[in-house]
Amino acid sequence: MTTWRVGIDIGGTFTDAALVDGETGQVRVVKVLTTPEDPAVGFMGALERGLAECGAGGRDLAAVVHATTVATNAIIEGKTARVGMLVTRGFRDILEIGRQIRSRLYDVHLQKPAPLVPRRWSLEVSERLDADGAVLEPLDEGEVRAAVRRLRAEAVEAVVICFLHSYLNPAHERAAAAIVRKEMPEAWLSVSSEVCPEFREYLRGSTAAVNAAVMPIVSRYVDALESRLAALGATAPFYVMQSNGGVMTSASAKERPVYMVESGPAAGVIAAGAVAAPYRYANVLSFDMGGTTAKVGLIQDGRLRLSTEMEVGAQAVTPLGEGRGGGYPVRTPVIDLVEVGAGGGSEAWIDAGGALRVGPRSAGARPGPACYGLGGTTPTITDANLALGRLDPAFFLGGEMALDAGAARRAVASQVAAPLGLDPLAAASGIVEIANAHMIGAMRLVSVQRGYDPRDFVLVAFGGAGPLHANALAHELGIPTVLVPPSPGIASALGMLATDIRHEFVATRRLRLDGLAPVALDALFADFVAEGEARLDRDGVPPAERRVLRSADLRYHGQSFELPVTVPPGPLSAADLLRLRDEFHAMHERAYGYAAPEDPVELVNVRLAAIGVTPKPRRAPLAEGGASAAPALKGHRDVWFAEAAGFRSTRVLDRGKLLRGNVIDGPAIIEEPDASTLVHPGWTATVDEHGNLALRPSPRPGGLAE
Repeated sequence: MTTWRVGIDIGGTFTDAALVDGETGQVRVVKVLTTPEDPAVGFMGALERGLAECGAGGRDLAAVVHATTVATNAIIEGKTARVGMLVTRGFRDILEIGRQIRSRLYDVHLQKPAPLVPRRWSLEVSERLDADGAVLEPLDEGEVRAAVRRLRAEAVEAVVICFLHSYLNPAHERAAAAIVRKEMPEAWLSVSSEVCPEFREYLRGSTAAVNAAVMPIVSRYVDALESRLAALGATAPFYVMQSNGGVMTSASAKERPVYMVESGPAAGVIAAGAVAAPYRYANVLSFDMGGTTAKVGLIQDGRLRLSTEMEVGAQAVTPLGEGRGGGYPVRTPVIDLVEVGAGGGSEAWIDAGGALRVGPRSAGARPGPACYGLGGTTPTITDANLALGRLDPAFFLGGEMALDAGAARRAVASQVAAPLGLDPLAAASGIVEIANAHMIGAMRLVSVQRGYDPRDFVLVAFGGAGPLHANALAHELGIPTVLVPPSPGIASALGMLATDIRHEFVATRRLRLDGLAPVALDALFADFVAEGEARLDRDGVPPAERRVLRSADLRYHGQSFELPVTVPPGPLSAADLLRLRDEFHAMHERAYGYAAPEDPVELVNVRLAAIGVTPKPRRAPLAEGGASAAPALKGHRDVWFAEAAGFRSTRVLDRGKLLRGNVIDGPAIIEEPDASTLVHPGWTATVDEHGNLALRPSPRPGGLAE
C-alpha cells in the first residue's frame, strides 16, 4: 500500500503542503491561501486537497510534520494566556527589570514590551539556594499553597515556577510544582529547571514565562489538528517542527511550545542543506523569501549554525541589527537566522520625510497585494514585480489564481510614483531595489558580520518570491553559484520531511577546562544519553536510527558570553580537551577578531542532542536532454532590468519541460506553478540531474555579470 509523508507549512500568505510517496519518492505540492482567522482550516484544506490529488486518504499517511507560527503570533498580537509566577523572595521584579538592552538606543519615548506576567501575579515565596545549589533556606510549602490559591482566585491559566539557582538543584521547584498540580490541576505548568536548566535567572525566567504564555494556545491548536486528522482516518504520527531544525511529537509540543516558536524558518534552512549536500557544497547560504518576510541562514562546513538565544515578539531584525531588546528573550537552541520584513506581500510606502520605504508592514493573505483583487490597494513587492513584467498574470499558482496587472500598476503609480514624481516603472524598479538592499543587508549580517566571506558560499534560493530576486543578490555579494530547487515555493514544507526527531538537553556546569579530567566531562553527558535514549524509545525510533551530538559552551574566564564548540563522540582523552580549547580560540578569533591563548578557558554549559533519523524524500533523476532548452520555450516577454535601465526581450520557459543538461542564457524567466526564476543578462542557468537550476555568471561577456 502506498504511504505518504506530508509536510505542511503555514506562512503569512500561503499554506504549503508537500506530499512524498514513501515508495517512489514522488513529490506532490499544494498551495492554498492561509486562513488567518483559523490556521487549522488552511492546514486541513491543503492536506485534503493533496490527498485527493494523490488518490489517497487519511489512512494512507505515514507521517505528518507541521511548522506553525501560532505561538509567535499569539505573543506578537498580545493574545497570550493569563500567567502567574512563583519566585524566590526578593526576586518579584525579575521580568520587570530584565536587561539593559534597548531596541532603539536614543529613543527617549521607547516603551519596553509589557511583561508576560503582570506584577500583581508575580508572587514571592520563602526559599533560597546558594550558588552551588546547597539549601540556605528550605521551601515554605505553606506560602506556596497560599500563593497558588491566590492565583487560582485570579483565574490564572498558567503558572511559572522560577527559583534562584534551580538549574543546579531543582528540588524546591519540583516540590512547588507538586503543590501547583494538587491545588490547580487545570492549570498549565512551566518549571524553569525543566524548560531551561541554565544559569542567568532572567533568561531562564523569561523562557519559562514565554512557554507558559503560549501553552494553552498551542495545546488547543494541536488538539484541534489531532481531532481533524483522526476524523480523516489518519493514525500516522503527528510531528511539530522545532526552532533547532529537528521535530518533536505533538505531545512534546504541548509541553514545551517555546521550542517551536521559529519552526517554519528552521525548516527552510534544513531544505537548503538537503539541496546542496548531494553536490558537496559544505558552505551554504539559505535564502527564503515568502509572502511576509525574507529569511537568511548559514550552513558552514556542512553544519547548521545554532544560536542559544533569540527574541520572540520583536519586530523583524533590520539589516543594521536594530531591534534587539524589543521582544522577550528565549534561551533555547534555534537555527541562526536573520529575518527582514521583505516578502512578496511587503508594502511600499512613503515615510514622513518623503522617502520610499518597503516593509516590514505586509498585506498578508487577506486582502493581499493589490494584484490579488481581494481588496488590497497598497503596492507590494509582488505588485512591483508584476508591473516590471517578471510575473505572468495568467500563470500565478500555475494559472489557478489570476493576477490583475492593471491594479498593480495603478497602485504603484498612485501611491509611489505620483508622490515622488517618478515614472511608474522607475518607481516599481525602486521598490524592488530597496527590497534587495534589505535582503543584502541580512545576508551580510549572517555572513560577513559573523566572520564568513559570502563568496565562499553557494546561495540556495527558495520561497515563492526567492528565485525572482536571488540572481541580483548573488551578483551584488559576489556569490558564484545560485541553486534553485524544483518547487521552490514549498521548499520549507519539503524541508520538514528532511528533518529528524531531536531532543535537546543542557546543564550549566562552570568549570575551568584546564582542571577538568576527560572522564569528568564524559560523566556530565552520561545522564543526558540515558534520558535521550528513553525519549527516543517513547518515540519508537529503532536503535540503528539513533544519533547523539555533543557540544560545550566555552568562554575565557571572566567573560560574560560563550561560544559553542562540538565535542567529539566516544570516550574523551586529554588530547580531545586540548582540541576543544584550540577550536574555541579559533572560533573566538573569527567571531571577535582576536584570541587570547594565554587566558584560561572556562566550561559553562554542556549540551547534548538525541536524534532519531527519519526517512528522507528523494527525487528521481531527470532524463538527459542536451544543452538546448528549446522544447521548454513558452514564448517571449518584455521584462524590466535595472542594469539595462529598461525592458529587454526575455525568453520564458516551462520548468516542467526542462531536462538534465539544458542550458539557459539570460535574460530568461523559468516558470513553474509555485515560483518563477529570473536569470539576468550575463548569467546562465544549467539544469542538473535532479532538476535544480544552477545559476552562474556566463563565460560570455555582457550584461550583469561583467
